[in-house]
Amino acid sequence: MTRTMSVPGGGSGARKVTTFDLVEMKARGEKIVAITAYDALFASLVDAAGVDLILVGDSLASVLCGEETTLSATVEQMTYHGRIVVRGASRAFVVVDMPFLSYQVSVTEAVRNAGNILKGTGAGAVKLEGGFEVVDAVKAIVRAGIPVMGHLGFTPQSVHALGGHRIQGKGDEAAARLVEEALALEAAGVFSIVLELMPTVAARRVTEAASVPTVGIGAGPDCDGQVLVLHDMLGLNEGFAPRFLKRYAELGKAAREAVERYAGEVRAGAYPAAEHGYESAGPEGDGD
Repeated sequence: MTRTMSVPGGGSGARKVTTFDLVEMKARGEKIVAITAYDALFASLVDAAGVDLILVGDSLASVLCGEETTLSATVEQMTYHGRIVVRGASRAFVVVDMPFLSYQVSVTEAVRNAGNILKGTGAGAVKLEGGFEVVDAVKAIVRAGIPVMGHLGFTPQSVHALGGHRIQGKGDEAAARLVEEALALEAAGVFSIVLELMPTVAARRVTEAASVPTVGIGAGPDCDGQVLVLHDMLGLNEGFAPRFLKRYAELGKAAREAVERYAGEVRAGAYPAAEHGYESAGPEGDGD
């Protein structure tokens, strides 16, 4: 059976969001809506819903693959998932995470990996975690013509060094350092910065200091935009319930109940019924 994917509200006529659009949204005081997604079908749904940015996160290692951390994600995985998300996105700007050790070893390797990710996906940008320590890599990648999104606060690739999932930027000194790192990333050429797991006051200070937009996750309401992992906000990841997460649906429960009904009907012989079968002669129906 041949399946086609419909993209309501999308299509070739939809104008792609650009880095310039995102920066101008901050200047106008318009909030940026971002979602983390990993495949073409979900990308098409969130794109049709009007999100501005889709992040292909290395969180796929945890969300899709069941790993404890994001550290096992590879360039090959990110390229594959980035490519299929781009297929589903008609309007939204797509950013792909650079995974652990793809940019930390050397600047040359960082540029090569960033270029390969963009070539292999068709995405608009890559994202790097870190502050002062990644400035040189950011500069080199931007010089190569590749847009870069930054990431400050809790950086999942440093989860062990940070002692677990801890809020970052507590206190005046720590918040001031985040501001300094954000300005250093901006000077290096990033077009936007994700702020993760930090006090609202710290995120506000960074957002006010930076000319580029901030996108928060667990960083309060004052960021220029917000991002959530689609599977989390839809309630598919039922075991994940941090304070910052708001569930907009309970699809995990709905999916489980649907499969239970299916299993019950199969065991009872109620499915498939006569209307789900094909006659031995006549039209082939929907393509099988």
